[in-house]
Amino acid sequence: MNLIVLKEKLTKRLKLNLPDMKTQLRMLVKPDKPFNFDNKAQDAIPAAVLILLFEQDDDIHFVLTERTHTVEHHRGQISLPGGVQENGEELSFTAKRETHEEIGINPGEIDIIGKLSSLFVIASGFNIQPYIGIHNSVFEPNPAPNEVASVFWVPIEDLVNDENMKSEHRNIRGHDVDVPYFHFNDHKVWGATAMILSEFKTVLIEALDA
Repeated sequence: MNLIVLKEKLTKRLKLNLPDMKTQLRMLVKPDKPFNFDNKAQDAIPAAVLILLFEQDDDIHFVLTERTHTVEHHRGQISLPGGVQENGEELSFTAKRETHEEIGINPGEIDIIGKLSSLFVIASGFNIQPYIGIHNSVFEPNPAPNEVASVFWVPIEDLVNDENMKSEHRNIRGHDVDVPYFHFNDHKVWGATAMILSEFKTVLIEALDA
């Protein structure tokens, strides 16, 4: 399947009802006892991320970034390009603007084809709106060194492969937790990014099967 066909299939699927929250909750970090956070959903900070799809070497990939250890939030974690809404802009524009700022992709070369369910992240206080975009040119990232330590991309076949969904036990903020994650390119993708990708996985499989 090429990117044009996948774009058509995904566009049709995204016009239908999205999966329920169970698809996100599959990758939710599960502590032995509740974390105490003061952030409330009604006070959430609007943000957006982009699942950017492109074709290279006869495969369709999506983009992930490794954040630096100097950014304010989620230091050193694997993330989708994205960030906080500014000046009341449309969240779809936020996703494209942040993708440009973080990895240097021209917004004019990104075609937004739809969005997934929003996700409130209680740890950071962000309400994240994920968008799906198609990159219409040669993918040549130019990461911002103050924000992005590295950029890598994952074939969509790796996302739909259940063998790449794993889990491990960690201690976070003094809590024993079960951490589900995706294992891509020797990276562990967990937290909000994994929850978003879990829903995308479901949508992608349904689109491919249509």
